[in-house]
Amino acid sequence: MKIMDAPQYGPMFRFNDANVYWTLHVLSSGRRIGRKRLADEVGVGEGSMRRIIETLKEWGFIEIRQTGITITKAGMSFLSQMPMVPLDITVEGSVVGKFQQAVLVTGVADKVVNGMEQRDEGIKVGGQGCTTIVIRDGVLMVPPDWNMDERMPDMAYKIRKESGITQDDALIIGGGETQVSAIEAAVSAALALF
Repeated sequence: MKIMDAPQYGPMFRFNDANVYWTLHVLSSGRRIGRKRLADEVGVGEGSMRRIIETLKEWGFIEIRQTGITITKAGMSFLSQMPMVPLDITVEGSVVGKFQQAVLVTGVADKVVNGMEQRDEGIKVGGQGCTTIVIRDGVLMVPPDWNMDERMPDMAYKIRKESGITQDDALIIGGGETQVSAIEAAVSAALALF
């Protein structure tokens, strides 16, 4: 899924759709935040954040006041309609990179073939890759055939409990050398599924 189209003329964006999504996600906490701090949390430069903020304001997704930026009801509605939820789940030994970010993507399990597509999406945006987890025939699997229930039963139990994953969902865990690169990897891979 594309959130923002790249410009036809002029310089290319120095940010991606994952950064736009994560901007809304950070703002969804309800707290007011300044542009510089928001840029730091999302992992983009201030110029890029300025462009993201301008666009989100045009769409009516945020309000800008002297005290900071907040998300609007329209922004919250857009975010809630996205079939993905960031989660704090860490999978030891199965994800490459120092940092991890998990995203549960609902209703897309049938689009996951072998997980290589999600890994590649994560690498394209600067992450170290992604590990994708789905349920196939009631078994928690890392596609195409790694049975997590059998090989890592404690971790499989934790994932089921903390994510609420169903037969229709995919859990994507991005890995990176920084938290920002792990977030970009997971969110980019998730966006590519719908």
